[in-house]
Amino acid sequence: MSRILIVEARFYEQFNDMLIAGARSELEARGHDVSLLTVPGALEIPGAIALAVEAGGYDGFVAIGVVIRGETYHFEIVAGESARAIMALTMDGIAIGNGILTVENEDQALVRADPAQKDKGGEAAKAALALLEIRESFGL
Repeated sequence: MSRILIVEARFYEQFNDMLIAGARSELEARGHDVSLLTVPGALEIPGAIALAVEAGGYDGFVAIGVVIRGETYHFEIVAGESARAIMALTMDGIAIGNGILTVENEDQALVRADPAQKDKGGEAAKAALALLEIRESFGL
């Protein structure tokens, strides 16, 4: 059993609840211990994961959040930089499933977040577990 930390940017609560439900369901069905940490926004997720790695105690992570395009360039910054920072952490060998949705509107967010539809939270959990298995296969 691994300890997995879900780190969520709690901005769009209704979508986050669905993403977390999907991730939690997948992780708990496989017998993993799941904790939840909430941060202000998607840009804070990688920093929180880095701090959790430094503190120790977790084997893998699931990043959860929703970024919806608005009228300004802010969407591109948040979407791109959060993904870039998560990728940098994974390149350091940290098992992270990226479940941060970057969508055009709330309708797209609903379809992707809903466990009965695209279940991106569950998919992010599966990705984190796959990376854990790969890391373990290399004896790390």
